[in-house]
Amino acid sequence: MTDKLQGLKVAIVADWLTDRGGAERVILALADIFPQADIFTSVYKAEAFPELSNRKVITTYLQKWPLKFKHQLFPTLRPKAFESLNLDEYDLVISSASAESKGVLTQPSTLHICYCHTPTRYFWSHYHEYLKAKQFGILDPIAKLFIPSMIHNLREWDRVAADRVDFFIANSRHTQNRIRKYYNMDSTVINPPVDFSRFSGEAQVGDYYLVLGRQMPYKRTDLVVEAFSSLPVKLKIVGDGSEMEKLKKMASGKENIEFLGRISDSDTTKVVLGCKAVIFPQEEDFGIVPLEAMSAGKPVIAFSKGGALETVIDGQTGILFPEQSATSLTKAIHQFEQTSFSSEVCRERAKQFDLSVFKQKIIEFVESHLDTKPEPRKL
Repeated sequence: MTDKLQGLKVAIVADWLTDRGGAERVILALADIFPQADIFTSVYKAEAFPELSNRKVITTYLQKWPLKFKHQLFPTLRPKAFESLNLDEYDLVISSASAESKGVLTQPSTLHICYCHTPTRYFWSHYHEYLKAKQFGILDPIAKLFIPSMIHNLREWDRVAADRVDFFIANSRHTQNRIRKYYNMDSTVINPPVDFSRFSGEAQVGDYYLVLGRQMPYKRTDLVVEAFSSLPVKLKIVGDGSEMEKLKKMASGKENIEFLGRISDSDTTKVVLGCKAVIFPQEEDFGIVPLEAMSAGKPVIAFSKGGALETVIDGQTGILFPEQSATSLTKAIHQFEQTSFSSEVCRERAKQFDLSVFKQKIIEFVESHLDTKPEPRKL
């Protein structure tokens, strides 16, 4: 880091820090780039982030709530919670946002850069999809009477919050298009980092396919389970989440499908190094999992939409399937079985997204914008 950056008073702001995922790995990378930074977030589970044990982490008043780690229950409370954070003393604020953290209030002299993972999905791009999803059990019909009005108000706040940002960084071209559409803002693409060195171990010739990540409805692991219920090959599923009970019922009696649950990073690395290929059936804003697979020299079978189009090279580092269905995925697996892939080609592709590349690009971006402010925006 240059002397110019070392002398800055820096704040890093996260939506929440409760579980480890792609967004949280970006926060850890930013914390590494700016070792002098204080970290702000709505709620914080310290045991999940030992890397931050010696860092100053400041939370909102939601940290005192009994259901604090069920942050999904409090969408109407988080805007005020983030606005309550006092960032007046900071020269540079970097928010890492897919939700409300970009809405913090800063001084006119403060440079606020938002690393945007996506404009909030359930406000904008996936609103109708979330509205259709059954998330509240028997209370679903009643809840959905109030959701449209609630989201309308939150959408208005979110649009105002975006105007508080001086410069946006998009995690992908896919997200860049959403920022332009929903916030009417330009952005610079800097892809999230993959820790390439983490997967430097010797890859094995695996006999199983792998699904990796939080098991939530939009991740579409259900269509993977459906496909493998009729395939004579093994599937391992790593991760936990709200879909687990449903997925296990779907896989009942299928000896070729194994659920490993939530495992450590080191165990995850071993499982990735030992698989045949990683399956990525969801539409993500970017998606770190395909890059982790390729870092291990493993190809990816991915749905051809969203961030996967920016990482997976069809026929070289994996197979892209066109429809988000078990039938389309099954065809892709048959195609994969008849195709040869080079582990070295996969690794070389992943290396382009290494943590060192991310850090250098972030430093260059901040340094180039320290003494600038955007032109007044046309409304």
